[in-house]
Amino acid sequence: MIPGKDTTVEKNDSQKEKYGSFSLFDIEHFLRRILKNWYWFVFMLLIGYVISWVYSKYYAQNVYSSNLSLSVSNNTSNYFTPNQSINFIWAQTGNQDGIYLKKMLLSRSHNEFLVKELDLFVNYSTKGAIKSTFLDKDDSPVFLQIDKKHAQQINYPITLMPKGNGTYEVVLPEEGQSTSLYSYESEGYQSINAYERPANKVIKVGEWYNSPNLRFKLVQNPIKTKITLDKIIVNLTSVNQAVNDIVSSITVDFDKEINSIMIIGKTGYNLNSTVSFLNKSVTELQKKRLVDKNTVDKNTEAYLQGNLNGIRKRLDSSAAVLNYLKTSEKLYDIKDRDEKSLSKIKELEAKKADLESKLTSLNTIKRTLETQNFDKMISTNAAGFEDGLFTASVSELKALYLKKREMASIYKPNSEPMLEINRLINDAKLSSTNSLRNHYAGYYTEINKINQQVSDANSDLLTYPEKQRRYLDAERGYNMIEATYNSLLGRQNETQMRMATNQSDITVIDPAKNVGQGPIGPNVKGTKAMIMGGLLVLPLLFILIGTVLDNRIRNIKELLNATRIPLLGVIGNNNNENMLTVLEQPKSSVSEAFRGIRANMRFLSVENGKSKTILVTSSIGGEGKTYVSINLASVLGLSDKKTILLGMDLRKPKIFGDFKIDNKYGISNYLTGEVSIDQIINKTNIPNLDVATSGPIPPNPSELLMSDKNIKFLEELKNIYDFIIIDSPPVGLVADSYELMKYSDANIYVVRHEYTEKYMLKMITEKYHNNEIEHLGLVYNDYDVKQGYGYGYGYGYGYGYGYFDEDKNYKEPLLIRIRNRVRTIFNKK
Repeated sequence: MIPGKDTTVEKNDSQKEKYGSFSLFDIEHFLRRILKNWYWFVFMLLIGYVISWVYSKYYAQNVYSSNLSLSVSNNTSNYFTPNQSINFIWAQTGNQDGIYLKKMLLSRSHNEFLVKELDLFVNYSTKGAIKSTFLDKDDSPVFLQIDKKHAQQINYPITLMPKGNGTYEVVLPEEGQSTSLYSYESEGYQSINAYERPANKVIKVGEWYNSPNLRFKLVQNPIKTKITLDKIIVNLTSVNQAVNDIVSSITVDFDKEINSIMIIGKTGYNLNSTVSFLNKSVTELQKKRLVDKNTVDKNTEAYLQGNLNGIRKRLDSSAAVLNYLKTSEKLYDIKDRDEKSLSKIKELEAKKADLESKLTSLNTIKRTLETQNFDKMISTNAAGFEDGLFTASVSELKALYLKKREMASIYKPNSEPMLEINRLINDAKLSSTNSLRNHYAGYYTEINKINQQVSDANSDLLTYPEKQRRYLDAERGYNMIEATYNSLLGRQNETQMRMATNQSDITVIDPAKNVGQGPIGPNVKGTKAMIMGGLLVLPLLFILIGTVLDNRIRNIKELLNATRIPLLGVIGNNNNENMLTVLEQPKSSVSEAFRGIRANMRFLSVENGKSKTILVTSSIGGEGKTYVSINLASVLGLSDKKTILLGMDLRKPKIFGDFKIDNKYGISNYLTGEVSIDQIINKTNIPNLDVATSGPIPPNPSELLMSDKNIKFLEELKNIYDFIIIDSPPVGLVADSYELMKYSDANIYVVRHEYTEKYMLKMITEKYHNNEIEHLGLVYNDYDVKQGYGYGYGYGYGYGYGYFDEDKNYKEPLLIRIRNRVRTIFNKK
């Protein structure tokens, strides 16, 4: 039995549905295509390596990072430097100082001050043949100092070419000059009239350069630079752009073990620039913190001194009244005084006096907040409390009011930015007001309690005579004023002590340094891997898409699994110039394959062990059915079997050319009655092989092939010949072959490797398994034997054994040689 023929198992409907259905993706073919196109992967790998090398060498800009660590000491707080006594636990409500400091370091006001102070809107770089290198300001031999009263063109590279003796040639771009210039005074843009490109000009250090879009001079760097530059490229940016670039490059974190230590980091293209910026930023922050602390303490000291002066007058007046009562009324020695009650009342009234003093300070803070007179704000210590939330909200409120005044010159009152900042101001006001309301409520609650306790104690003094009670009231009044005076005096002493010992509460632990640390980015290795990997994916992707979209037959095993039609043989590639391979190359592997087909034909026999009429067809033209017909007929003729080859593809005659036969008369002429049967049968060089060509193309080929005369023609030939080979039309184009199959004893369906479309086999497979076609076998044509058949039938035997003519020129593929070498090594004993 021919392998693949399914006759023992009855086919059910589900099996029939699977027949003719090929898998969407052929993994074996996919892997073979990858191995076949290995050189593309090597080529793309080399291209990727070259691109990544060029990128890392000439285009990748190194990014550096420097860090600075500092601690915040536990000093007093004020509205500009929130409460220091609270813990630095990030994301907790008590970390108001941590939040404030982080916001301060990342704030626009702080970084804008640094940008203007350090001229960070002026950027220096140099450039080689391809790559640009960013410079620290101190790396440049000269500094570019702009005239801020003159509008400047920004983002417009200015090239300085050293000419010796303190002179530099100013070279501007060939194009790109703009009429929209930036003013560093107003930090806005203004338009000027069109102008021609400024010509190159040589200027000396200290000499002003003037053009419609630029005005600057060069200042000699007092520090001698360590490197010599062929060119210095200066690029101006707006203040806003410089601030945004800086803020985006700063990070602020807190030490995991010691919460009060902050770690500030900055990234940039130049390590020295990041180091100098961090150190300068923290230095300015220290100065500002100290100034802010002293400002609030001075305001508090002045406020307390004013209150003390007023309280001192009241204390002197109260003392005079008390002395008068003692001397005139002789009440200084009251008998049976209730010292316990009097002492309790004195203590309570002293507390009340202290609370009322704090309330007075709280009222002052509230009025200052309402009038937005932040420069006169006093410390919350004067009001007897420390509130990080309140001081942070006041600090935010002050910054928002300053921002609003800046924006008022740019935006209209009802514009979106102004509405947004008003919303933020209202939120900050609400936060600070809520904090004050809580302290008011606490003080009033305490005062009410004291009043109730004093009222209870006073009930014990109602038994005293009127004069003695008047003296006791005067004494209590003096004591309250004295307690208030002492409370204010104590707070003033605390404030004066702080002023005397004030210093910045920021202490730098590790300043930023250039210790030769390497760049943190870009990830050159990762980029190289991405480039090379991406280029390697391209051929893989093309092969994958090609495999998925490829609908051609490329795998014999898959073909047989899908069709379940017997395989008669596999024909290798035809290297001959014509189709007479069996005649001209009898010792070739292709010729041997046709002999194998001849041998396997007996498995399709249903009569006396042989097939008489053999029909050869295919899906479409070009698949080799004529080639198979000619060579199969040649093999049968050479085996001493009387054979005739019929060219019944009347629409596309072919056979006559290879046998050098005149196609003037053929089967079409016979079927129309023009000639006799003897006139269309032609002899060949093979004694037992005759050929009947198609003849001229008729207008009605289907009718002629299905005519009774054609059927009688075939029956007549059966009496003369052992085998009749019919080269029929392709079944994918016309239905003629299906009708002829009713009169054939065996049918051969030719499938061409990497040519026949998979969907074309659907119809023939369904007809075979529905028993509409019988005695059908496949011939796999034009297979590349170097790939291996992938199916274990031994057709063609393979190259390299000296058995066929092709073996003398055969060279094993590299992969086969490697495989054989490995096998040899492991098989050694």
